[in-house]
Amino acid sequence: MKLFLSLAALVGTASAFAPSTFQATKTFSLSMSEATIEDVAPAEEEKPLYPTVNGWTADPEAFCAGLPGATAPFGNFDPLGFTKDLTVDEIKRYREAEVTHGRVGMLATLGYLVGEHFHPLFNGEVTGPANTHLAQVQTIAPFFFAWLVSSIATAELGRANVGWVEPITAMKYNQENEIKGTFGALLRKQYYPGDIGFDPLGLKPSDPKEFAEMQNKELNNGRLAIWQQSE
Repeated sequence: MKLFLSLAALVGTASAFAPSTFQATKTFSLSMSEATIEDVAPAEEEKPLYPTVNGWTADPEAFCAGLPGATAPFGNFDPLGFTKDLTVDEIKRYREAEVTHGRVGMLATLGYLVGEHFHPLFNGEVTGPANTHLAQVQTIAPFFFAWLVSSIATAELGRANVGWVEPITAMKYNQENEIKGTFGALLRKQYYPGDIGFDPLGLKPSDPKEFAEMQNKELNNGRLAIWQQSE
């Protein structure tokens, strides 16, 4: 009788521990399974988001980040690979330089065509080839020359304030992101290259397609003017 009671007590004790052991084993198995899934699953890379400005959203995979300018018959013309492997920020700086030089080239072309044949200012004392006009103005009217230089400097500072990040902030950003060769130059994220907000006649289209067409015309004329000035 005592033997029977002892066996019953042992069976009861063993059965009391059985659920806990099973539960612990099950929990441990699930934890290992979840940990394995988390370790194996690849982490999704955060893709940079680019704002849409004037109907353009930067596409790092497209030619020149998808900016206008690739027109027929040349299309994606970059035989020397200047834009290859460039970031969106670098491409925007290239486009900013191209648009700015194109505008200066168009004004210079107009100055050559008109200035040499029509120069009513300064009592007609400024004459000869257009290349010498600025030096003549500096000699004949030094105060006007100083005002002209100041006006150009003011316009450039205004353009920099609209489109460019403050130098100290830009240098810090470039240092943290290991961006070299920019000397603290960084365009604002919401800035479209060349769009400084100067439009007194209201010629800027509100439709993105029309804006892109106007950009193509300006770029082509600017490129032609630069090419003429280089001859």
